[in-house]
Amino acid sequence: MRIELASTPGTPERPNEDWTGAVLPASGEGGLLVLLDGVTPPAGTDGCVHGVPWFTARLGGSLVELSGSRRDMTLREVLAEAIRLTAGTHDSICDLSHVRTPQATVVMARWSAETLEHLVLSDSVLLVEDASGAVRAVLDDRLDRLPREVLATEATADAARNQEGGFFTAAADPTVAARAVTGRTPLAEVRALAALSDGASRWVEVFREGDWAQCLAVLRKEGPQALIGRVRALEDADTDRAFLRNSKTHDDASAVLLEL
Repeated sequence: MRIELASTPGTPERPNEDWTGAVLPASGEGGLLVLLDGVTPPAGTDGCVHGVPWFTARLGGSLVELSGSRRDMTLREVLAEAIRLTAGTHDSICDLSHVRTPQATVVMARWSAETLEHLVLSDSVLLVEDASGAVRAVLDDRLDRLPREVLATEATADAARNQEGGFFTAAADPTVAARAVTGRTPLAEVRALAALSDGASRWVEVFREGDWAQCLAVLRKEGPQALIGRVRALEDADTDRAFLRNSKTHDDASAVLLEL
């Protein structure tokens, strides 16, 4: 088995709000991949004294522990419980009802000797390559389906956040886990997995340098750090913002490649 991962902050002045992890149990059977992309709030407006990196570290740690120790729980159940536990660590001193309370997108993949389970919530992506080499992107496209004017301002985007008809992230409400995209695949049909935060998936989704299969090929040949480097070069070259438009020039970028 081959596992490679890389994570790079958008700017050196701000901490990286992504969180990634890959776990192989001592038994050698099964494993787990987790990628979280923390949602950056406007300065001083999230109602929390801790910050997004604190939140993603605690949520990520809970997801890893529960996924391994409670294999009787589905990934939706694992996510719901991890959100509940994380909220319980700071609900007495932070305003978790704030629409911008620390939150994150979620990608999870857990496998046994027979089956791969997956979960995706919000705009990070999981790539699954089958035994024939075909690549399938598992996406939660609710954010992409929203009209552009809804996302044009923070006020209208926040009104759609974790609301029916809008989009969902892992924040303080465990019930959002029911909104996650999930599925199961026989492990014998899976050759490789990759998880990308939206800062890394820009290579496909923003700059249109290739499709998902070509993206996985770059990860396999050059590694996750090289893919992120390609994205950074494209961002720097987009001086007229033909591709980035109103998006931040550099975002936290994380990529994980796992070949079974």
